[in-house]
Amino acid sequence: MHQLARQERSVDLRRIGTHPDFWYPVLWSDELKPGKARGCRFAGDPIVVYRGKSGAVFALEDRCAHRQVPLHLGVVQGETLKCGYHGWAYDCAGKCIDVPYLGRERLPNGVRSYPACEIDGLIFVFPGDPALAAERAPAALGSKRDRRYKTRKLNREVACHYTFMHENLFDMNHQFLHRKEMGMIKATCLGRRQGPDWCEVDYTFSRTAGRGTVGEAAILNVMRTRSQAANRDLMTIRTGYPYQNLRVWVGGGEPVLDVWLAYTPLDREQRTNRTFGYLSVKRPKIPGLIEAAWPFITWFTERIFKEDKEIVEREQEAHDAQGADWNNEVFPAIRDLRAVLARCGVPEPHAAATPAAAWAAGAS
Repeated sequence: MHQLARQERSVDLRRIGTHPDFWYPVLWSDELKPGKARGCRFAGDPIVVYRGKSGAVFALEDRCAHRQVPLHLGVVQGETLKCGYHGWAYDCAGKCIDVPYLGRERLPNGVRSYPACEIDGLIFVFPGDPALAAERAPAALGSKRDRRYKTRKLNREVACHYTFMHENLFDMNHQFLHRKEMGMIKATCLGRRQGPDWCEVDYTFSRTAGRGTVGEAAILNVMRTRSQAANRDLMTIRTGYPYQNLRVWVGGGEPVLDVWLAYTPLDREQRTNRTFGYLSVKRPKIPGLIEAAWPFITWFTERIFKEDKEIVEREQEAHDAQGADWNNEVFPAIRDLRAVLARCGVPEPHAAATPAAAWAAGAS
């Protein structure tokens, strides 16, 4: 065990880059109107996302091949993006198709393009190998498209490495942090599972002191019947690289709570991320009940996420002050998670690797 701990400490997880060969959200669909362009970032790389006349979204390197100025300051014409400085025009594949004062017979090289798509109200880009893009597109984002659920956006910029976000959600032993909102909660781990690029953990909970808020009760009790009151609630959290899901059941059937999350690194060192997600609550049979409870659910979840944001940012500050990852992890589920994140990520941003192949080689 001591040897395993030394091996884990030898890998600074906060210097493992998120793997580029996956789809990452960069904007909400309603943030990009037709004929408009927006500048985004993935791990320090500037990306311009624009919506053409057809309504389709496209993503290019956000700097003109001429003077390197941001293309998101330009003009969208049809499906073409024109630089706002000299009017150089690029098609959706990044090819330069017009320099107004040069002539079409001597056009310079264009800029890099990225696969882009929209899924359930989010705009994604694929910053890695384009040949892998089609097979890796997420099928659905939690229960966002399921009309049996009422859903709200989760959206914030967090000043920490994305691995802190995975650990915070996966480790429900941090309920002491939320004692003012939820009272004293004891989390009991019921089991865990893992594979080459994923891991899961199951929890149940008991309140040892204090009481919950109206928002917490609104999420759980609107779906709990009298016959289910004595049953043990179940929470399952899954990191299926690079995304996370959290689901809660209160007595079998469909989950009453379904959360989907993605963490898009913004700077090259990946010390900041933009967190995108959906929180979906199952609609009870009583008409209008979920709408009445929604303000309390929103208030409660925002308070919880605020506390989580503050604590992971303090973790990042500690890492920066120490100059290394001093994590002394003892919880087996988090050891599983850290292994998946180290295995699937890359030591340097944008370096290429195959997570499953690396895992198979290490297991042989």
